[in-house]
Amino acid sequence: MKGNPRSPMFILFLVVFIDMIGFTIVIPFLTYFVQDLATSDGIIDTGRRDLWVGIIISVYSFAQFIFTPILGSLSDRVGRRPILLFGLFMNTIFFTVFGLSGSLMMALAARFLAGAGNGNIAVARAYIGDISSPDMVASRMGAIGAAFGLGFMIGPFIGGLLSNPASGIGGPFDTTFWKQYPYLLPCLLSSVLSLLSLFLAFIKLPESLEIRSEPKEEGIFIGLYDTLKNIRKITQLPIISTLVFTNFLFIMGFSMIHGIFILFTAMNIEDGGLGFDAMENGWVFAYIGLLGVIVQGGLIGKLTKMFDLSKLMIFGTIICGIGIASIPYVPGHISWLIFISSTFIAIGNGLFSPTQSSLLTFESSKRGYELGMVMGAQEGYGALARIFGPLLAAYLWSLTVEGSGLWTYHTSFRVAGIIFIIALILQLKLLNNLKISINLSKED
Repeated sequence: MKGNPRSPMFILFLVVFIDMIGFTIVIPFLTYFVQDLATSDGIIDTGRRDLWVGIIISVYSFAQFIFTPILGSLSDRVGRRPILLFGLFMNTIFFTVFGLSGSLMMALAARFLAGAGNGNIAVARAYIGDISSPDMVASRMGAIGAAFGLGFMIGPFIGGLLSNPASGIGGPFDTTFWKQYPYLLPCLLSSVLSLLSLFLAFIKLPESLEIRSEPKEEGIFIGLYDTLKNIRKITQLPIISTLVFTNFLFIMGFSMIHGIFILFTAMNIEDGGLGFDAMENGWVFAYIGLLGVIVQGGLIGKLTKMFDLSKLMIFGTIICGIGIASIPYVPGHISWLIFISSTFIAIGNGLFSPTQSSLLTFESSKRGYELGMVMGAQEGYGALARIFGPLLAAYLWSLTVEGSGLWTYHTSFRVAGIIFIIALILQLKLLNNLKISINLSKED
C-alpha cells in the first residue's frame, strides 16, 4: 500500500470532507431549528429557549471528546477500516434523524450520536500514518487539512441554501411535508453524501494494519485515559503549557460565535439584530470558510517567510478578537458591514492556528518533549474549548438578551473579546522566550 496509495487517499479525503460538512451544515439553520423545537416543547422564555442552542452545539463536541480517543484505541485492535465505516454509517443515519427531530431530546440525541461517529477523523489521520512513507506524510496531512477547509466552506453554504425549501426553492418542495420539516433537506443531502462515501469505502478502502491474532492487553478506554492524563501532564511544562492554554482560550473565544452569531443576526432589526434568515447566514459562514482556505492554503507559507511566527500569531489573535467583539455593533440598516467583522475573524483564525501549532511543535522538539503527548494534550484542550465556548456564550446570552444597560445581548461578544485579550497577554509574555528559541534554532 505504501507504493500505490492513491485510492485510499481519495476515500480518506471524502471521509474527512463529509464529516466536516456534517459538522458545519447545521450552522446556518441550527439556531432557528432549536428555537422552533423549544417553542413546540413549551419553552416560551427567550433566554431559556436560546440556551438550548448552545447545548445542542456543545453536545456534538462533547461526544467527539469522549469517542475520538476511544475509536482511536479501538482501531488499533480491530483495524482502521471498520472504524471508518462505522463513522460513515453513523453520519448517514443521524444526519437524517436530526432533520426529522420533533423535540429537543431527539435533536440532542441525534447530534450526540453524530458527534460520536465523527470521532473517526483521528482514525483517518492514523490511516495516513500507516500507509505513508515519511516524505509523504506532510503533503497528505495537508490534503486532510484542505478537506477540513472545503467542508467548512461548503457545509454552511449548503445548509443555508437548502433550508426551508418550501419557500426558498418552491416547486415540488412547496408541500405540507417540507413545511413541517423545513431543515430536513440539507440533512438528507449530508446523509446521501455520507452513504456514497460509505459505499466507496466499503468496496475500495483496504485495511491498513496487520491485525494481531492475540488480543492487546490495553482496553479500548486507554485512549481516553491517555488524553486525560496528557491534559493534566501538560500543565507541568513551562512555555508549552502557556502555548497550549493560549490555544484553548483562542478556540473557546472563537467557538462562542457558533451559537450567538446567529442568535444576533436572526434578531429583528428593530430589536438591534440584522433580520437574517438561514440562507443569508449560510453566505456569511461560507465567506469565512473561503477566506480561511485562502489564508491557510495559499498565504500562510509566504507570510511565515516574511514575519516571525510569534508576531503572526499575536496579530491573528488581535484581529480575530476585534472581529468577534465588533459583531453586535453592526447596524441593521447597513448589515453588509458584517462581512468586515467576518473578514477579521477569518484572517485572524487563519493566521493563528498554523503559527501556534508550528511554534508548539518547534518548542516541544527544542526542549525534548514527546510531540505526541503535547499534540494530544492540545487536541484535548481544544475539544474542551469547543464544549465550553458555545455553552458559556449561550448561557450569557440567556441572562442578558432581554437586559438593559451594560447587560444586553452585547455581553456575550464582549466576554469573547475579553477571552482574546487574556490570550493576547499570555502571548506577549511568551514573546521574548520564543524569540530566543527561534534565534537559537537559526544559529544551529
